[in-house]
Amino acid sequence: TVGGWIAARGAGQFSTRYGKIDDMVVALEVVLADGRIVRTGGAPAGADGPDLVSLFIGSEGTLGIITDVWLRAHPRATTTTQAAYSLDTMNDGIELCRRIVRAGATPAVLRLYDATESKRSHGGDGTRCTLLVLDEGDDELTLATMAVVHRHALEIGARVEDTSLVDHWLEHRNDTSGLQAVTRKGYVVDTMEVAGPWSVLTNVYAGVCAAMSSVTGSRSVSAHLSHSYLDGACLYFTFAGDKGDNPEALYRSLWDAGQRAALDAGANLSHHHGVGLNRSRFMREALGASFDVLQAIKHSLDPHRILNPGKLGLSDSDPWP
Repeated sequence: TVGGWIAARGAGQFSTRYGKIDDMVVALEVVLADGRIVRTGGAPAGADGPDLVSLFIGSEGTLGIITDVWLRAHPRATTTTQAAYSLDTMNDGIELCRRIVRAGATPAVLRLYDATESKRSHGGDGTRCTLLVLDEGDDELTLATMAVVHRHALEIGARVEDTSLVDHWLEHRNDTSGLQAVTRKGYVVDTMEVAGPWSVLTNVYAGVCAAMSSVTGSRSVSAHLSHSYLDGACLYFTFAGDKGDNPEALYRSLWDAGQRAALDAGANLSHHHGVGLNRSRFMREALGASFDVLQAIKHSLDPHRILNPGKLGLSDSDPWP
């Protein structure tokens, strides 16, 4: 739902062009724990104190109930352009994505797959990484964007591939039947996405893959870069573990290894999936001293802890600080 999208601070697959939900929300109507109704935002930009819209985006129901939202709209795209490339290494691909976005090009889709995922999803040979690019919008802007992409791709040594790879992705991007089939057989399967500045992404990729692979019972770890921004990007990991007598313990061990490796390498806790139940145990570790600020805001807005208690790692039993 739109409300869930806002409350979990999510992102769509075209976010490199349009931004995350943070960039789409103009104003919110929120019901507070004491029954008061407040409206935040409304202007295209403001300097009237802190941005209270941002306070509730990503709050996952802990600070108020979002009942209305005003969203920015974009004109319907008149042109769509596509391109596909392959690269020798994931590091080359990350650098290429960085150069593209830093040059000012923001194609709607800029998705880089490591060799494992390229083979699994795009028919690769398991040795090269795949970059899928799609842009939409005004004719001149999309052509200029794709020209920037192509120039940087050739400069870094990428190989041009058939754009049918993009068509295949568009047709099957929401098909999770393969992962569901593996899960039904008893294997542990999940995904973990984090974001970090460009300077740390290669270490995040290597660190998370190594940490999860070292867990006893780990079967595979792979990743793709799914969303790019001026200052960094999102790495989206898929991992699997063997069947066994205690799948919950293996699941938790894989998450502990991967999430802490990501944090240690300089990534954040989550890019667009949110915190939920599983990641709540990492919140204080991820936010550091700022976690106490979040706790204080929760105390102020919800002193009786009636709004989604215990979420975001906020205690519903310990005394307030």
